[in-house]
Amino acid sequence: MSALAVRAKRLALQLLGAAGTAGLVWLFGSLEARWVAVTWVCLVPWLLVLDRVDSRREAVLSGVVMGLVFTAAIFGWFPEALRSYSGAPLTLCWLALLALAPFMELQFITFALTRYHLRRTTREDPRAFWRVTLAGALVYVGTEWVSPKLFAETLGHGFIASESLRQGADIAGAHGLTLVLVIVNTCVLEAGRVLVAHGVREGSRRALAPVAMGAALVLACFGYGQFRYRQMAALESPTQQLTVGVVQANITKYEKLAAEMGTYDVVRMILDTHYRLSAELLQNRKLDLLIWPETVYPTTFGTPKSDAGAEFDAEIREFVSRAEVPLLFGTYDLEQEREYNAAMFLGPGRNGTLERSAYRKTMLFPLTEWVPELIDSQWLRERLPWTGYWKRGPGPQTMALQLGGGRAITVAPLICYESIFPSYVAEEARRGAELIITLSNDSWFSGTPAPKLHLMHAAFRSIETRLPQVRVTNSGISALISSTGEVLAEVPDDHRASLAVTIPLTPRVSTLMVAWGDWLSPTALVLSAVLLLAPSLLARRKAREATQ
Repeated sequence: MSALAVRAKRLALQLLGAAGTAGLVWLFGSLEARWVAVTWVCLVPWLLVLDRVDSRREAVLSGVVMGLVFTAAIFGWFPEALRSYSGAPLTLCWLALLALAPFMELQFITFALTRYHLRRTTREDPRAFWRVTLAGALVYVGTEWVSPKLFAETLGHGFIASESLRQGADIAGAHGLTLVLVIVNTCVLEAGRVLVAHGVREGSRRALAPVAMGAALVLACFGYGQFRYRQMAALESPTQQLTVGVVQANITKYEKLAAEMGTYDVVRMILDTHYRLSAELLQNRKLDLLIWPETVYPTTFGTPKSDAGAEFDAEIREFVSRAEVPLLFGTYDLEQEREYNAAMFLGPGRNGTLERSAYRKTMLFPLTEWVPELIDSQWLRERLPWTGYWKRGPGPQTMALQLGGGRAITVAPLICYESIFPSYVAEEARRGAELIITLSNDSWFSGTPAPKLHLMHAAFRSIETRLPQVRVTNSGISALISSTGEVLAEVPDDHRASLAVTIPLTPRVSTLMVAWGDWLSPTALVLSAVLLLAPSLLARRKAREATQ
């Protein structure tokens, strides 16, 4: 067989292994409970072929292939969404996604290199399996922390469909679940390899260590999850509740509507729709708070740019006064010619007046909402016409909302993209938040898996901080999420509806994620470096001592 044929055969084998793993990840990526068990074996097909590589170059190739196949399988919907948003050709959108895949999924490359290196250099070490397994898992998680991610994805997100397993996220976030997943997968592979090589009788004895390790981790996750779930349920009190109104009007593509109807008529339609849906809620029950989604009022509030804007501002204030309900809504906030994407609160003040406060979005999506000043130029904006002009807010903040009847609540406000950052939300929780409120606009991804993925991220933020959450979007998915990550009520994607939700408030519960933020990922990076470098450094030191 020629050298070219050999290389083609080995590449085909790598593609087959990567496709097997990507297919299993795609199954539990549906976030359905029936596929959760797949997580424990999802990496096995790729690991089988990865362990057959015979050079660093081939290990890198295996990681690159896995990253490409993984990206195409899990984010195959993204190029079409990007084409719809930017107007770029679909082929170009696909090429951009695949070109970035090795960088976005860099963990597959570093994991492959680590596993190849340690399996080759520790063959005679009786602790080789433990070192290879632990170092590989730490490298995987640590690399994810430094890799640019499309949706901050990690394999541990697949546990969201399990009531018990997802509770472990309050210790080390979704990356902690990924660490467990990678270790258990390598244990499954090792146990299977030993059984095949030595038969059931002898192999069972040799496989005892990896089986025990994998089983202990799985049982520990289930046990901890059940403990936390019951603990949080016991803390809920029927006397400590908040009734919140959620409005999802399903009005999308403001720019296109403005071009067809005119800006004034579009704003008029948006506000009238939200007034009507809000009035329907208020007819049936009294609300402590009413929430409209991100950028629902698509101009600056409080600093109008026109007479029509001043009229709309006054109209919103009049609505809040007349309805006697505090309102939190998405708009723009202007200060010294700097414009911010903001969450604006209008609530009861002294002497019957309305008090106003605002939260300004900090984590802006690069090259759409915000362009770094270092690269901002007319040349760039001419080629990327969708780039935004918003400025970054001051960082994690809480808002003290004055409600009716003298009640007050401290909330952790988030706008859209901010909900995917664990440390950001943890900082708001440390500042005394009792409830997370997320305003979002996912309309560009309507009809794709993105709204469901965004909801999943939101659920993890509630688990990590043990705070309930109200998530309000313009086109879906709006939801009430409990402190255990359960979606208690929702308005689906591409639906128009108003919804009143009763939020069960609980006493604050301490978690490692609130105390330390996303602590595992940088720790994993440091520990993996120690595991990889310490043996060679110790060997060199012993060699120097022996020659002295």
